[in-house]
Amino acid sequence: MEAARPSGSWNGALCRLLLLTLAILIFASDACKNVTLHVPSKLDAEKLVGRVNLKECFTAANLIHSSDPDFQILEDGSVYTTNTILLSSEKRSFTILLSNTENQEKKKIFVFLEHQTKVLKKRHTKEKVLRRAKRRWAPIPCSMLENSLGPFPLFLQQVQSDTAQNYTIYYSIRGPGVDQEPRNLFYVERDTGNLYCTRPVDREQYESFEIIAFATTPDGYTPELPLPLIIKIEDENDNYPIFTEETYTFTIFENCRVGTTVGQVCATDKDEPDTMHTRLKYSIIGQVPPSPTLFSMHPTTGVITTTSSQLDRELIDKYQLKIKVQDMDGQYFGLQTTSTCIINIDDVNDHLPTFTRTSYVTSVEENTVDVEILRVTVEDKDLVNTANWRANYTILKGNENGNFKIVTDAKTNEGVLCVVKPLNYEEKQQMILQIGVVNEAPFSREASPRSAMSTATVTVNVEDQDEGPECNPPIQTVRMKENAEVGTTSNGYKAYDPETRSSSGIRYKKLTDPTGWVTIDENTGSIKVFRSLDREAETIKNGIYNITVLASDQGGRTCTGTLGIILQDVNDNSPFIPKKTVIICKPTMSSAEIVAVDPDEPIHGPPFDFSLESSTSEVQRMWRLKAINDTAARLSYQNDPPFGSYVVPITVRDRLGMSSVTSLDVTLCDCITENDCTHRVDPRIGGGGVQLGKWAILAILLGIALLFCILFTLVCGASGTSKQPKVIPDDLAQQNLIVSNTEAPGDDKVYSANGFTTQTVGASAQGVCGTVGSGIKNGGQETIEMVKGGHQTSESCRGAGHHHTLDSCRGGHTEVDNCRYTYSEWHSFTQPRLGECICVIKMKITSMPKTMS
Repeated sequence: MEAARPSGSWNGALCRLLLLTLAILIFASDACKNVTLHVPSKLDAEKLVGRVNLKECFTAANLIHSSDPDFQILEDGSVYTTNTILLSSEKRSFTILLSNTENQEKKKIFVFLEHQTKVLKKRHTKEKVLRRAKRRWAPIPCSMLENSLGPFPLFLQQVQSDTAQNYTIYYSIRGPGVDQEPRNLFYVERDTGNLYCTRPVDREQYESFEIIAFATTPDGYTPELPLPLIIKIEDENDNYPIFTEETYTFTIFENCRVGTTVGQVCATDKDEPDTMHTRLKYSIIGQVPPSPTLFSMHPTTGVITTTSSQLDRELIDKYQLKIKVQDMDGQYFGLQTTSTCIINIDDVNDHLPTFTRTSYVTSVEENTVDVEILRVTVEDKDLVNTANWRANYTILKGNENGNFKIVTDAKTNEGVLCVVKPLNYEEKQQMILQIGVVNEAPFSREASPRSAMSTATVTVNVEDQDEGPECNPPIQTVRMKENAEVGTTSNGYKAYDPETRSSSGIRYKKLTDPTGWVTIDENTGSIKVFRSLDREAETIKNGIYNITVLASDQGGRTCTGTLGIILQDVNDNSPFIPKKTVIICKPTMSSAEIVAVDPDEPIHGPPFDFSLESSTSEVQRMWRLKAINDTAARLSYQNDPPFGSYVVPITVRDRLGMSSVTSLDVTLCDCITENDCTHRVDPRIGGGGVQLGKWAILAILLGIALLFCILFTLVCGASGTSKQPKVIPDDLAQQNLIVSNTEAPGDDKVYSANGFTTQTVGASAQGVCGTVGSGIKNGGQETIEMVKGGHQTSESCRGAGHHHTLDSCRGGHTEVDNCRYTYSEWHSFTQPRLGECICVIKMKITSMPKTMS
């Protein structure tokens, strides 16, 4: 808060500045209206100066601004000071600027402040008196009863201001119930400040009203700040408590414990909370059926619980309660409401299923299956078509062989006894079963004087049936040695009549015989060897040969069985080496492992004896064998044999001396792994096994012919050209090199020029000039001399049989007498033609059909 400003010349200057600003604004736009406020010479900070009606000028202003920073204008037009202000005898004015940013509309209100010395002195006197008295312009507690009967208007309170002793004060109010909904509910007398209500009020709609009271002078001066007044509406018990549901439905299991919660009901009351008007009490006022009383209700929470454990669904499955809720804590004058509560008793498995009879008798023919022979019934008092009522039947005794099965009929809940495995009258004529029954759901009463399962006895009489022969056991075996002589007989398959336990009168027939090795006697079922038996045949598994036999009686009834002929092994197979090709990579291997097998049983097989066939001494010199285990040996070479393929015969003997000779194809190869040598023709050089077709051979021959034609043309052209001096290239080595070599005359002379070789026969070849420094051989003494620095001259380049010398000539250029072309000319002449030749060869090869095999 700022201190009071001095009232000297500074205030006058400020007033003149404000007047000048005001004059400029007047010329800029028209003023809406002028307002004069009478104020004392001293205005404290945050003091209400007066109120200006802004809506008369601008009804939709969203921006209100004061040209003087010492004053602040609120939205309702109230003018407050922001600092302490001392006014001189002169007038002070400022401008209120009103604008709307949406439509850019602007309005101005000019406010003039004027003080009267007499009024000011009187006010100071009154204020000193008022400082000693208690303020009456303060919030006043005020209330009224809802639904009041009047008379209306109903006096509520009086609003008074202490400044009424000095001024003529007019009182007014604003807010809800006055100029806001509900409108015109309250009003205040302008001169007395008496506050009235015009009609009854419902508290459930309006709990309180907050209105603003104002005290102003006739000229608009507001000596007091706006006073907030709160009018509280006192509650009256005018609302009944209401249940949240018209009918409550709960479910509880029968035989539950005492104190089990059934459910909870709830009610609401619109009256004022936390008062007697909303303090509710619940109670049960009726039960159907009326006795015995099985339920109670908590008076405060509305929770319903059981008071007895004798709830029995089989007796009563539903109870209906009439419940009540009352406010005023249940006092007789409180308001009350009733509702209905339905409690359903849910079933538990407290009754066991019981057979209607304790014993049953039925019969069935032998050899019949999947037939129903008996239905049994039970009684159960539990809820029908639930897990507590549905029965599960079981066979407790007498079904050790699994001949019977009992299931539940889902519609009737009966037990259906069926035969699932044929019965044999000759073995047993009567069977006694004990069956039991329980529910799908477990029994709920642990302590029960009777058994938890009801049982009954079923007697099943087996009726005799005329049946055919019986193949029992269905699989029978006999033993025979392999390689048995043709005609050898043995016991075969035996079937019998189940009634007489005899095999007489039964005939046999062979149904399947994979290789036709045996025949079967029609009357006795014995077998005879028809072809030689071989245990090592592919059709034999685990040394057993199976045939299928059909047995029939005189009535045409049949049965089928299997006869397994167990072939006893004999030593009829020699051991042998299945892998006859061996590759040994000499750089990485010195030996190879060979494995022998014997199709006979182990008693006639390993350990094997490996040895080299001693027919040739060369094999003994190059190879040796060493046993590794019972079935394998290691073959290694000795005396460093050359690369190539060799045949090594090896003899293998089993433990009984039976032997065989296996010739191994052994390849000594220059390789790292065996795969490297698999596709080679020559083990050492690795020539591929690829054959050229006739078109490929023709292309190669054509290329060679073209190449010789080009060389012949070059040689002929060089011999017919006149001798011309040529300059040796400047890139000769800057050093001295003398090579002298004398050789005997030879037949073939080779000249090297830029990597292209020409061969001449005899000693009649013409001299050909190649790269300086390359050898020139003509059957005599060859001398090459390279001198460092300067130019070189070749004095002699003669024919065959002469001595050739390349002398050095310093300071001059090199000349070639007998040589026809220098290196650069030779290169420029041969390179294009050689390239054309190669292109032609490629085109020929490309156009030829593929003959590579």
